[in-house]
Amino acid sequence: MTGMKHNKTRVIALIVLLLSATIPQAAPAQKTDHSKEREQIVHVLNRLGFGPRPGDVDRVQSIGLRNYIEQQLHPESIPDPEVEDRLSRLASLRMNISESFRQYPDPQQLARQLGLRNPEARDKVRAVMQERGLRPPQQLLQELIAQKITRAIHSERQLQEVMTDFWFNHFNVYWGKGPVRNFTTAYEMNAIRPHVMGKFKDLLLATAKSPAMLFYLDNHLSSAPNALVDAAVRAVSNRRMGINENYARELMELHTMGVDGGYTQKDVQEVARAFTGWSINQPRQNGEFVFRPMMHDRGEKVVLGHTIKAGGGIEDGEQVIDILARHPSTARFIATKLVRRFVSDDPPQSLVDRVAKTYTQTGGDIREMLRTIFFSDEFMSPETYGQKTKSPFEYVVSAIRALDGETSGFQQLGRLIAQMGQPLYQYQAPTGFPDRGDYWMSDGAVLERINFATMLASNRAPNTQVNISAFKDAKAAALYIGSPDFQRR
Repeated sequence: MTGMKHNKTRVIALIVLLLSATIPQAAPAQKTDHSKEREQIVHVLNRLGFGPRPGDVDRVQSIGLRNYIEQQLHPESIPDPEVEDRLSRLASLRMNISESFRQYPDPQQLARQLGLRNPEARDKVRAVMQERGLRPPQQLLQELIAQKITRAIHSERQLQEVMTDFWFNHFNVYWGKGPVRNFTTAYEMNAIRPHVMGKFKDLLLATAKSPAMLFYLDNHLSSAPNALVDAAVRAVSNRRMGINENYARELMELHTMGVDGGYTQKDVQEVARAFTGWSINQPRQNGEFVFRPMMHDRGEKVVLGHTIKAGGGIEDGEQVIDILARHPSTARFIATKLVRRFVSDDPPQSLVDRVAKTYTQTGGDIREMLRTIFFSDEFMSPETYGQKTKSPFEYVVSAIRALDGETSGFQQLGRLIAQMGQPLYQYQAPTGFPDRGDYWMSDGAVLERINFATMLASNRAPNTQVNISAFKDAKAAALYIGSPDFQRR
């Protein structure tokens, strides 16, 4: 009965919202240059960040929009002490991989180590973990979500957070796949975050050597046929050894050239051979990337017409990274994804071509590609305002920002975002979440958004407080953040 009442409340809230959206409005007054400028600032704050907080529009207007964009393109120049202080409470962010495995062990693995196999093992493992001050891996996910929400809501380096979200999704790994749970924090902090505005080749190489990616796409097992495989490698897998094409295929299809980039199945096979031996150390050593020469296929390889000489080692894979990073299909593919993220679900080809040209001329400089986008007529055109649908994550954090909110309810917000269709760090496919509005706006997802708007505006969101003093009442605030316009950026 309670569930039916809850659903009825949500439906009523949605009907109220939709009715309010259809009430005829008075014809708007002719816009002044001042109002046009403020609209443009809001557009930039919505696209380069997670929407304005109260006072942000005035602040950007005072320093000039171009200056603000340039600041965001150089996050290292923006002090962010408040966020650094907030993040200092999350211990797992400062741990290396080996420490993560020690402090957040897999309970099932710990049970095996303790020789516990009976039905009471769970309780005994829990007692041992409590006695030793250990935590379950699920807490790693909770702290990852906490830092992501914290940065999005409070960081002055808004573009850096948008780009971290973008590149993690581009190089997606699934948190729930075995030890990827202990690898993902280091993946975002060390492989993704430092390179979000740098050279694409550096980002590509960092992800290729990341234990999270190596395990997620099974490359840590990939070895030349009949290779002498280290017993430590065999110990972490019951799978058949040999060449594994998973990473090679996704590297070309999803990370660089795109499915129509012009490569063949033979290229995939040759790339897979080049990455044999790219593996992972045991957690008790350091859990980091390691190249294992005895697993490597040392024969000659031909990738996209480029010959990689026989007798090589780790440099075979590094040469493939260089070949792919320089390829014109990669320039077009990355340009298309960036323009789709910042301009339109249907990227204007003229802008894609210019951004791809910037990629080629600068050696894949991400900052320069973004600059090409942000100062383009296509990006600044009023026709693009509000044409992108916010993802559930973007919607939730932008609503909290708009109402000048504070939260410590990260676990609850993570669940709400998942209920809207975006379980953070838990998208299983290597494609990452689609960047198209129609993916996010199912009937159920819309109801969840409206329910969240009502809950947030009435200060009933768990451990979250907002300021609605700028509105007549909670209903008016809910109608604002639940409106179709607010759900777009």
